[in-house]
Amino acid sequence: MTDALLNVEGLSKRFGGIVATDDLSLTVARGELHAIIGPNGAGKTTLIAQLSGQLRCDSGRIRFAGEDITALPPHTRSLKGLARSFQITSLFLDLSVLDNVALAVQAHAGHSFHFWRDARTEEALRAPARAALERAGLSGRADSPAAALSHGEHRQLELAMALAGNPRMLLLDEPMAGLGPEESARMVAKLRALKNDVTILLVEHDMEAVFALADRITVLVYGRVIASGAPDEIRANAQVREAYLGDADKGSVHV
Repeated sequence: MTDALLNVEGLSKRFGGIVATDDLSLTVARGELHAIIGPNGAGKTTLIAQLSGQLRCDSGRIRFAGEDITALPPHTRSLKGLARSFQITSLFLDLSVLDNVALAVQAHAGHSFHFWRDARTEEALRAPARAALERAGLSGRADSPAAALSHGEHRQLELAMALAGNPRMLLLDEPMAGLGPEESARMVAKLRALKNDVTILLVEHDMEAVFALADRITVLVYGRVIASGAPDEIRANAQVREAYLGDADKGSVHV
């Protein structure tokens, strides 16, 4: 793919006798929302951690925007435009929503959190923080304490914090986790709107959301890619249906 933003070749990671990612290759085109699905233990979160630099690869290569970033630390990858969200939110609950995102702007710029007081007053940090909150649909809650937000709003705040550095690519690890139907629908709408502005690699268990959003889907089982393609191709793939989505023989596909 000539217009690839992310190119992963032969990525592997072991934890003792457990193979988390196994000679995994993946390409994500600029401007697409690419979903990663698979059963528990398939290696999805390990893949995201390797891409973001939180986990060192045992072997393989990661290229981002044409540059080999395999050995780069997380903060350097962030500065190059690669931003990650997590399955479990990590927020400063005693600070306001805007303060949390201003700190994220500061961190993406490469500054220490020791200067957090500046983030509460410095307009150069707060203006992009407000813009990120607007993109995440939380501008109306900017002055609220983070502790006062609902779980769904916490997920939106985490999204805003990932957007704070105006990344070229978002690595989203189960943004719908723990959300009710209405909150999930709002998150799907927000991610659909973001597709126009930023490339997204989405790990998600909510199959309805995945098939509503994804341009392409890659399926992992035991750390290996068993299929990758357009949503209709994945839905019709018998190997995928048997391994993950349902029982192909019974015609039951849980999407």
